[in-house]
Amino acid sequence: MSYATLAELKRYIELPPSNTIDDDLLTAALESATSIIDNETHRTFAAPADSTRGHDAIKDVEGRRLWLRGDLAQLTSVTIEGAAVSLPALVNEPGIPNEPTYALTLKNSSGKSWAYGQDAEGAIAVTGRWAYSVTPPAAVAQATKRLAAWLYRQRDNALDLDRTMIVGNTVIAAAAIPADIVLMLRPYKARL
Repeated sequence: MSYATLAELKRYIELPPSNTIDDDLLTAALESATSIIDNETHRTFAAPADSTRGHDAIKDVEGRRLWLRGDLAQLTSVTIEGAAVSLPALVNEPGIPNEPTYALTLKNSSGKSWAYGQDAEGAIAVTGRWAYSVTPPAAVAQATKRLAAWLYRQRDNALDLDRTMIVGNTVIAAAAIPADIVLMLRPYKARL
């Protein structure tokens, strides 16, 4: 899933919607831009549907806290060896609006624990939208359009600029992701 649409990119580069000649190239640029952003930030910024991830009841648990394997934008359900845990029995951490959940803590009043029977691996199943957010933040969508436009315009570049070149007395540096995109993404970079 791209973080911007083809129509948004066309508006951004001032290409009329009726011009469909380069739609394939523009779509590829959007997909590449999304992939580059994910790799730069070590995150995914949108989840169009729920998915389930298994968690280890030993390795991923610390007391009453379950450390999640990735950002969780929206929690749908939790089961421990197939038994449902009611969502009001859980506290999402950090619990800050517009921030992804990175851990779930069982409330003392829940009477539940992350206990398991025979196999700890995959004993806990967490279902939800596994991403930074359900839809990408505005800055990420803007960075996607900007980066996709930059990638699209590279097709017109006839020079070999994948390495530093010396032409006469001039040094031409290799192309890099534009600095403004790096700055837009900096606040979203995951701390590993």
